[in-house]
Amino acid sequence: MQHAIDGFIFDLDGTVYLGDSALPGAVEGIATLRRMGKHVLFVSNKPLEPRESYSRKLTRLGIPTSPEDVITSGYVLGFHLAHTEPTLNLYVIGEANLHAELRSHGLNILNEFVDQDAKNVIDPTGIDAVVVAFDRTLDYRKLNTAYQALMRGARFFATNADKACPMPGGAIPDAGGTIAALEHMTGRKVEILAGKPSKLIVNVALQRLGLPAERVLMVGDRLETDIFMGQQAGMKTAVTLTGVSKRSDVTTMIMPPDLIIENLAELPGIVASAIT
Repeated sequence: MQHAIDGFIFDLDGTVYLGDSALPGAVEGIATLRRMGKHVLFVSNKPLEPRESYSRKLTRLGIPTSPEDVITSGYVLGFHLAHTEPTLNLYVIGEANLHAELRSHGLNILNEFVDQDAKNVIDPTGIDAVVVAFDRTLDYRKLNTAYQALMRGARFFATNADKACPMPGGAIPDAGGTIAALEHMTGRKVEILAGKPSKLIVNVALQRLGLPAERVLMVGDRLETDIFMGQQAGMKTAVTLTGVSKRSDVTTMIMPPDLIIENLAELPGIVASAIT
């Protein structure tokens, strides 16, 4: 590998932690990289919490982190829309923290004007864009409102397209299924995808690190998002086997990642010997 690796972008779920526990090797591996003077950034497709919550969780698990070192798909979508489409009326399939994240960027969220008992339903003709995210409160009313709006020409955005989210007791459905259902029913396709593997989240991450892509290593457990995104951006890539991907999955890839690691504790040694 020709370029020194000075920056690391880490996925969170399945890479650094699972549920409320740090994964083996994560705490010591990241601490060692920081002692080596490497820049570390954490990126998550999960828009369930604000960046402050993720930084507090990482710090609690033994990985001291500031909110500025965390990027979420919700933050990226809010940042992007605030700079490109700030006046749109948004209907959000997503949870309360995503609503708060988008409002913090000055965006107009229509959902907040619906009564909790759902007696008042939003008129889909007033929706300029539908935003789809990971939503554990998804119900038929939300799905139908989004469907009606899209059929009337509303724009179609999403925070992330993950099929499932890893959890300690097993993976649970993520935003990908909701996106697929709406695309199938309406014949529409998502116009803007903020999270991995989109260029939007890559650009924000590289700007935050202040490094060119060739000097950054993308580390994650998902081949179709983490690794694909890193490769498309021109970064070196490392898949960790602590999450959804297995070694056998990698062997069938036309463009495999640069590294396969059992856990993050291996990274400092590899960086010192093979990458730099």
